[in-house]
Amino acid sequence: MHLTRTTVITLVLLFNFAVSRPVFAQGQQGLTEEQLKTAAGEVPRLVELLQLKPGMTVADVGAGFGAWTMAFAKVLGPSGRVYATDLGERQIATMRESAKTQGLTNVTVLEGAERSTNLPEACCNAILIRDAYHHLTQPNDILKSMATALRPGGYLAVIDFPPRPNTEVPQGVPANRGGHGVPLDVVVSEVTAAGFTSISADKAWGTGPTQSPLFLLIFRKPAN
Repeated sequence: MHLTRTTVITLVLLFNFAVSRPVFAQGQQGLTEEQLKTAAGEVPRLVELLQLKPGMTVADVGAGFGAWTMAFAKVLGPSGRVYATDLGERQIATMRESAKTQGLTNVTVLEGAERSTNLPEACCNAILIRDAYHHLTQPNDILKSMATALRPGGYLAVIDFPPRPNTEVPQGVPANRGGHGVPLDVVVSEVTAAGFTSISADKAWGTGPTQSPLFLLIFRKPAN
């Protein structure tokens, strides 16, 4: 039986999920099984789209409790590096404990800020911001920070959802979001204005925890 590279990576992630799954409280207290399974399914696809290989470095901005962080760490291997940033103390503590419990020495957890990711300069081959762009109160500053953290030619992946009907814009977020979420064209406009090149758009990437449709946008930092 012939297995594609994506299939092999997916099987490895699902195996790791089954045999070494960390114990977290559910809901707002920590990771859910749904998040872990979703990350195991998405990360192999992201690895190919972002042209990541073992030994490379990726950052998970707004990483939450770290499902995607840990999945990336297993794919990139001990010679690679995964930076994870978040604003929440509980999220940061949970990710550090999870990496320690799973023996993932290639994970570095950083506390982010409203205007900066706090990532090192030119540290990353790629950056993922999933289900967090619509929460950014200072998107232009964060995009500048991500551009600084990316190496020339590096990729930025934004996964988010369109504004939900009859919802309010989160406090402090630009009003042009039009509700809880963010329009795809607004993301493209802001990211390209920050100097990135738009590479691709997938308007049917999947669904989030609340069954909202997700889109995936991929951008690239100029090579020079």
